[in-house]
Amino acid sequence: MTARTEPEIIDDYEETHKHPSDLTYVWIALTLAALTAIEVGLYYAGDIDFLIYTAALGTLMILKFGLVTFFFMHLRFDNRLFRRIFFTGVVLAVAVYVAVLMMFHVFLR
Repeated sequence: MTARTEPEIIDDYEETHKHPSDLTYVWIALTLAALTAIEVGLYYAGDIDFLIYTAALGTLMILKFGLVTFFFMHLRFDNRLFRRIFFTGVVLAVAVYVAVLMMFHVFLR
């Protein structure tokens, strides 16, 4: 078995993992900007029920998080084990955060 050079390994990786085009990344960036604009718009919207406001911001947060991690962090193209480990940590962090907010009765206002 001959030792392979780094460029050969990179070439093999790029041949087996087809990444999106530059245009796809531009569309994702525009989508992220639009979702951020919606979040800012919700802040200035005024009289929205707290639970609806929280649910909307949480949903937008999850969408933006998924887009960034799947495409810009290339998690979509990595091994499934890395995805599971990463998202398990995120789910655990959100669960702890919600538990602390519930402990302080934030959702009962």
